[in-house]
Amino acid sequence: MAARQAAPSMVVMFSTEPTGEKTNPYLTQLYRSLPDNVGLRYFSMRQALLSRYDVLHVHWPEYLMRHPSRAGTWAKRACAALLLLRLQLTHTPVVRTLHNLQPHESQGRVEQWLLGWMDRLTRRWIRINAVTPARPPFTDTILHGHYSDWFATFPQPATQRGRLLHFGLIRPYKGVETLLEVVRDTPDPTLQLRICGNPADAQVRRTVEDACAADPRISAHLAYVDDAELAREVGLSEMVVLPYKQMHNSGTLLLALSLHRPVLAPWSESNAAVAEEVGPGWVHLYRGELDSQVLVDALARLRDAPRSDAPDLSRRDWRKIGQQHYRTYLEALGHDSEAYA
Repeated sequence: MAARQAAPSMVVMFSTEPTGEKTNPYLTQLYRSLPDNVGLRYFSMRQALLSRYDVLHVHWPEYLMRHPSRAGTWAKRACAALLLLRLQLTHTPVVRTLHNLQPHESQGRVEQWLLGWMDRLTRRWIRINAVTPARPPFTDTILHGHYSDWFATFPQPATQRGRLLHFGLIRPYKGVETLLEVVRDTPDPTLQLRICGNPADAQVRRTVEDACAADPRISAHLAYVDDAELAREVGLSEMVVLPYKQMHNSGTLLLALSLHRPVLAPWSESNAAVAEEVGPGWVHLYRGELDSQVLVDALARLRDAPRSDAPDLSRRDWRKIGQQHYRTYLEALGHDSEAYA
């Protein structure tokens, strides 16, 4: 029997900036979970173009090509093209995590061309749910991790019956306008809706503020919400409502479940898989448009149907996820990851 080889070290550059207070906890937990023989580099275009690294791991590649100003966008696109040329000439493997099937807001043909170039350079794809279509040449399934440990130290208040919560960055595709209309159309005086998060633009902000002024049952905190406040808001809610127009992967869904709060969300293949995984009574799915009857029925089912003390998130342990990422990097570099298992 051959002796197991020593696991090689490597340097991985991530397409994200150094972690901070407002960093997506998915990324922070991923970086913490990686084994010691993975050296982390955080992204700057200068470092990406000039420094040495073994693998480039890309999350949300469109953000490498976007800037608030037109001039800044063209500058970032030019730098992205230089980076892609560098990766191609040096044969540096690209690993890509598929958070979305495509960017939520398209930015035109030049961005699409650059993204297509990056697709062709990608040697290994990571899908964070098992229903995302596999992409050539290789796709690994590494489930999105839970947030249970992340929020474990924050106290949770008692749930308030009838309190609904929608949280996260408030973007048009997330359907907050529909949710506001549905709550206003629902006559139940005990119903409350809380909106928490930064609006993507001024129009979304006005829409939420107008709804709050028109219906005393609706309130909002339209700003970045820190972890302690988010744990409190989720804890107070009887149900988290995510009426997304597009929903494939959702860290928000998993965050709510990590804090033991049921979720109402549109049916999709990925949401149905999560609902089956975590156990009955935790993820309530609807087909078609969200309306008042859907909302009332979901609350009735939530209150009547038995469910476990906590959703089953055991498949989403971060220690396992870190090792799975390491194996993906090994395979991208041409190593047989089984030789180091």
